[in-house]
Amino acid sequence: MSKIGKKPIEIPSGVSIKFEGSNAVITGPRGTLTVQKPATIQITQSGSSLVLQPSDELGQTIMNWGTTRSLIQNAIEGVTTGFVKKLELEGVGFKVSLEGNELVLKVGFSHLVRFPIPKDITITVEKNVITVSGNEKQAVGQTAAVIRKIKKPEPYLGKGIHYQGEVIRRKDGKKAGAAAK
Repeated sequence: MSKIGKKPIEIPSGVSIKFEGSNAVITGPRGTLTVQKPATIQITQSGSSLVLQPSDELGQTIMNWGTTRSLIQNAIEGVTTGFVKKLELEGVGFKVSLEGNELVLKVGFSHLVRFPIPKDITITVEKNVITVSGNEKQAVGQTAAVIRKIKKPEPYLGKGIHYQGEVIRRKDGKKAGAAAK
């Protein structure tokens, strides 16, 4: 039995859910999202909550049960509050700016790095903080991961792009390592 799949999903006021074939269409104040529902999962709506039940006890069905519940919960959260990831730029001379529909990064390469912003994602820049926001959790996380991958934080000086609050494990340099022996 799935611990996550058993939990009912509370539907906040202002959010409506319609089932069209094998899709659940979730509409809220921030827009509309569609979640594909496997045929082996039954969804029943009672009042302001949804309950998901598997049609059989096969392994894949049980796995899909918890996953489907999480996807619907994330879609409800996306159309009500949205998702936000913050990235910090750290390094001497590292700069970031927005030019039209592109994020322009100066991160120690011989050229500027231009990152095209996906259509459902909003990016804002304040000094050295990049804020990625949107309705879909997966799209926000993927966009933030791709931006971070442009210049990962390096372990000796900590320069690069990292998530806000992320702890970078630092290594000792040559001199510190030789002095310890």
